[in-house]
Amino acid sequence: MEDIYADALRGLLEDCCTLRHVREIEAGGPAGALWEAIEGSGFANALLPESVDDGAGLTLADAFALLELCGRFAVPVPLAETMTARALLAQAGVRRPGGSIALAAGPLDADGALHCERVVFGRVADWVLAQVEGAPSRCLLLPVDAAEATPAVAPLDAGLRWPADALAAAPSFEGGEALRLHQARLLAAQLAGALSAVFERTLQYANERQQFGRAIGKFQAIQHQLSVMAEHVFAARMAAQMGCTAGDAPTLAPDALRAAVAKARTSEAALEVAALSHSIHGAIGFTAEFDLQVYTRRLHAWRQAAGAESHWHDLIGTLLVDGRFERSLDLLRAATDPVAA
Repeated sequence: MEDIYADALRGLLEDCCTLRHVREIEAGGPAGALWEAIEGSGFANALLPESVDDGAGLTLADAFALLELCGRFAVPVPLAETMTARALLAQAGVRRPGGSIALAAGPLDADGALHCERVVFGRVADWVLAQVEGAPSRCLLLPVDAAEATPAVAPLDAGLRWPADALAAAPSFEGGEALRLHQARLLAAQLAGALSAVFERTLQYANERQQFGRAIGKFQAIQHQLSVMAEHVFAARMAAQMGCTAGDAPTLAPDALRAAVAKARTSEAALEVAALSHSIHGAIGFTAEFDLQVYTRRLHAWRQAAGAESHWHDLIGTLLVDGRFERSLDLLRAATDPVAA
């Protein structure tokens, strides 16, 4: 089942989401045509139950390959986030809007406005499903065009601030405490895809770039760097895949430990893989004309979004010492057992 869906999405993205399209949208071009193609394909409804119109009934584990492709193709719209947001809205009985949906969290200002300092895909999304910090069980569905937007470092992101009257009119539901866990494992899956893309491009470059009469990949120092990259990429992918499982039940309910391990491990790999790939490329990968930077910019941005590795390491440590697990080995088993709940 996974290959059927993944092959179909890969074919769509190969046609509609080339790096030329990504660069155009990052430069301020419209994202509407790409989103319409994705919407028309039905992938944004992949996590909806089959009982709902257009729902495919996939679990998040089933959909992992789709989420990973979002990172591998540097998809410049929040497809992975929209899949999850639509499923959460359906579970809560809230009417699902058309268009793309980003995820965010932020505090209330003194005047009652909600301020989300950095919303991943905030510049190109139509809606934001937001958690109000300090009221962690409350989720609000807010239109982006009702917010005051400010630019962020990443070209697709934005700071968004909604006035109090927009919050009062927004549909809401309980369950916001899990939103950060959902965002963490979605970013982990996309990081896994971007990490694979960086590794494959670096391996190809090492086998093609000639120095002193032979490919640089023949030199032992480069081979060592490639082997370290491979270890990080594949360990991160396994962690991200486990983060998208929640036992054997077909539910979206996130497992805090697995989500924390997934985001911590992929964020940790992002720094190492980005540094090694640029080292092997001799720094040419930093240039705007070179495609590598499209992916390594995402590694750095997604590493920090929804908490970097130190944040999630703290949560893992808390789960270890709060009495849930008697030994470290029990925690490792809980995080890696494919059938554990």
